[in-house]
Amino acid sequence: MGGFFMSYPAQMTQVKQALSGPTPLSPLAQLSTELSGKDGLLYAQEAGRVAQVGGDFKASQDYYRSAIATYAKFDDQATVSLSNLGANAGSLVLNDNVIPYRGPGFERVMVHQYQALNYLMQNDFEGALVEVRRANELQALEQKRYEKSKESVKAMANGTVDSEINRLEQQAGTVTSSFLNAYSYYTTGLIHELLGEENDAFIDYRKAAQIFPGNPYLEQDLVRLAKKLAMPQYEEFKDRFGEAILPGQQDGQLVLLLERDFVLAKQPLTVPFTISGNWQTVSLPTYGSSGPAPAPLSLRGLDAPLQPATIANMDALAINALKEDLPALLIRQAARVYAKSELTRSVESQSKKRRDEFDGAAVAMQIFNVLSEQADLRSWLTLPKQAQIGRRFLPEGDYSVTLGNASRNIEIRPGQTTLLWAIDTGSNIRFYSINIKSKWN
Repeated sequence: MGGFFMSYPAQMTQVKQALSGPTPLSPLAQLSTELSGKDGLLYAQEAGRVAQVGGDFKASQDYYRSAIATYAKFDDQATVSLSNLGANAGSLVLNDNVIPYRGPGFERVMVHQYQALNYLMQNDFEGALVEVRRANELQALEQKRYEKSKESVKAMANGTVDSEINRLEQQAGTVTSSFLNAYSYYTTGLIHELLGEENDAFIDYRKAAQIFPGNPYLEQDLVRLAKKLAMPQYEEFKDRFGEAILPGQQDGQLVLLLERDFVLAKQPLTVPFTISGNWQTVSLPTYGSSGPAPAPLSLRGLDAPLQPATIANMDALAINALKEDLPALLIRQAARVYAKSELTRSVESQSKKRRDEFDGAAVAMQIFNVLSEQADLRSWLTLPKQAQIGRRFLPEGDYSVTLGNASRNIEIRPGQTTLLWAIDTGSNIRFYSINIKSKWN
């Protein structure tokens, strides 16, 4: 989509603009041309999300299936192939952008969560259940992988990087992990509950509440299920979160999933250090300020406005993923600068016999080193900045609901769940809904 001199965030600007406009599916043709390239995984994720925002759940399902297959290929590569060896050798001299994209763990989890929602919106509940279970498994595997990597990767002593890690920690706030996602666990719990698997739902709701405490809808889910299942935690939850709110005989329930804005993009950071007494610099990715949270929105048109509450901050997950990877990134970058330094010395040595060419060769190497030193700014940029949820039991009937500048008619049926998925891309809010014959009553 872009050239050597255009960063990935710059390439994706037009895609995000299209998602905020009247033709959200227009970038798909361009994204599809990149699926066979080295960054095919990343473009498959972006294309899957674009199709999803535009309401083409079948196309989104196909793109995510491609991304899932690519992740599986990475898993199956027990030995390094010659092609990958070449790519990684190239990265040592050029930059990390040469390495085929392999997303952080939280992106992989989100692929399965979004694939589950694709299935759900197409009334394939068993397919949705398979995907959310896989999302849960991956969160556990990513936690084990990270704990193992902490033992094998040690940060290099570098004041700039240490300072940047501390700054990122402060920016991430109370979110301390990239691979534990309360939004994913909540979606898993919701699907379990809709299929009548209430014990499994309770487990996942509780995990979500531990990761992201304070969400009132999640807390009410715990109280309600603990009471219904006669769990020993009921009295504790009732004291902490209030009495369980239960539906009337003719009530249905509305579940709102609201996704806001776009996740933060990476930006370059220059890091100085010395090799053989000479100062060198590398360019690493980092994150700037995530800015203010999106302005609150209320769903109107019900018996009273429904104010959704945040359940996940994608900016914080992305920041933590980078923070966890920075020590290894610096080690790789330092090795590359050393290789470039040795290459420059070799050119100078070869040029000493031909002094008329020395200045030109030296200048050429300096230009090469500057141009090839580019931070890897790739990441899944059509993800939302923030995810929120809302939930309420309502009398049966037809409702005309409004969220921001968007409206939709929904139907609440006795004993059923109306799932309302709202995607806010800044200047546009799109609604998708489905009625599910749930087993919560």
